[in-house]
Order: sequence, then C-alpha cells, then structure tokens
Amino acid sequence: MYQAGHVGAALLAYTPLGVATALAGHESVAIGGALVSIALATLPDVDHQLPSIEHRGPTHTVLFAVLVGIVVSVAATVAVGPSSTVGGVSIGAFAFVVGTLAIVSHLLADAITPMGIRPFWPVSDRHYTLDLTRAANPVANYALLTVGVVAVSLGAGVVSALG
Repeated sequence: MYQAGHVGAALLAYTPLGVATALAGHESVAIGGALVSIALATLPDVDHQLPSIEHRGPTHTVLFAVLVGIVVSVAATVAVGPSSTVGGVSIGAFAFVVGTLAIVSHLLADAITPMGIRPFWPVSDRHYTLDLTRAANPVANYALLTVGVVAVSLGAGVVSALG
C-alpha cells in the first residue's frame, strides 16, 4: 500500500485502543497515541532509502514492530517519567503497544497486496499474501484511508456520548 492506505490502516488499528484510553479519562494521551500511529504508519518503507535493505525485508517483520515498540516505549518513559500511568498501566507499556501496533498495521496492509510480506523473518522465510489489490491501487489506498478516518470519527462519537 501507499501512504494514504497505511495511514488509514494505522487509524483503524489504533481506534479501539484510543477509544478505551479516552474513556478511561486520558483524552490527550489518546490523541497523542493517534498522532504517533500516524507518524509511524509508513516507517517500514524507510527500506526504500536504505540501499542494502530489500523492500519488504527486515523492516516488514514482527521483529521490527517489536523493536519500534521498544524504542517508542523508552522515548515515552524518558519524556513523561517512569511513574506515569494510563488507565492503570505504565506510559511505557501503552507506548510499546502504540508503536508495535502502528507497524503491525503496516504489515497487515501490505499483506493484502500480491507482493505480500515475510513477517517472521529471520525465523521463517514463509511468504504471506491475500493478493487482493496492488499496492499502487489508488481506490484501495483511499478506501483504506476512508475506513480509518470513519473508524476514528465513530470512536470520537462514542467517547463524546459516553465520556
């Protein structure tokens, strides 16, 4: 997928966590998590800029998702403090989930393309694809973006009604 599709996938994946966080009384943290998700949505495609890394190689794996989650967790813990909590969990744990989820959403969006992904590299070279649409398909990319924006809008409505 392209940027629009990946942003939509990230918003769609993050919405349930964002809604739960906002309903727990941490609206600003929920918004921050959404912004981090958007910022990380296309990070795995940094491999286009790295000459020795193949596209959809190491940056398109569960291992990379976990590493990004760890980096985001450490950054949030340093920025906010280790004793900060969100709904009873540490800010570091919340940030880990947000960072990891953003990358996993990217992997899932790429898995619907014919090129697919090898998410468990280096443990397994098994290739996964649903082969539903080409990554360059503008209709698919903007449809995914629309679904993500609608999910966030519905989530915000739930928070507004219940919060």
